[in-house]
Amino acid sequence: MLRAASLRRLLPPQQLGKVYRIGILETVPAAQNAANLDALRKGLRDLGYVEGRNLTIEYRSADGRAEQFPELASELVRLKVDLIVTRGTPAAKAAKNATGTIPVVMVTMGQPRAIVTSLAHPGGTLRG
Repeated sequence: MLRAASLRRLLPPQQLGKVYRIGILETVPAAQNAANLDALRKGLRDLGYVEGRNLTIEYRSADGRAEQFPELASELVRLKVDLIVTRGTPAAKAAKNATGTIPVVMVTMGQPRAIVTSLAHPGGTLRG
């Protein structure tokens, strides 16, 4: 899914007592994405971010229905996540439209040019 070291650059330096929130926008339910989520959690643990201690992961799935992404992205923004990780063009587009301040990491997508004009410099809060 996403290398935890990549997230390290996007999350602010750890502050004592702060709980970081990562929002994930996915097409599939968490149970079907367990291997990727476990790898992400392990990588984050290796960097000192531990769920239940200083990290919360807010996982939102559209269950294969792309029309749900705008509401799910808005929900993550309302939750004030520190970072949104997306997989797929519809999820990335919804996250981009929902926020201009929260970093959005586009993990995989079929049509990146539908969202950014340059992959090297996606602009705004988008990263890939």
